[in-house]
Amino acid sequence: MRYVILILALAGAVVSTLALRLHYDTGTEPCSINAKWDCGIVNHSSFAVMGHVPIAVIGIAGYLLLAGFGFARWRFITFLTSAAGFLFAFRLSMIEQYGLGVWCLYCVGSQILIAAILLLSLVWFTAEYLALKRNARRF
Repeated sequence: MRYVILILALAGAVVSTLALRLHYDTGTEPCSINAKWDCGIVNHSSFAVMGHVPIAVIGIAGYLLLAGFGFARWRFITFLTSAAGFLFAFRLSMIEQYGLGVWCLYCVGSQILIAAILLLSLVWFTAEYLALKRNARRF
């Protein structure tokens, strides 16, 4: 399970890196599809930064932390971190839906990845908890 979480977290870091590249790009956006799907509008909006830090940098750091926690087999920390990441991504989804009215393909991909990591980390943590509980009954 930890290797799947590791691979998904690294994929999330790659997607966040692509979004960061787009944040600083001034040319034609590769995912400007129509009025509802335009990564340029999302990544150049005022919502694309917190303070002076691009949201994509926060995503890269978060995914790398998740990869490290998963690789170290810190199941509960992996679950908590992925839950925080999911809630942060959900907030950004609401901004895309109701604030901007435009969706970004990279952001949606990242949201799918963090949701998968959250579910996998929950299963992984729960399996460990049940195994510990089962072993405690034997003694």
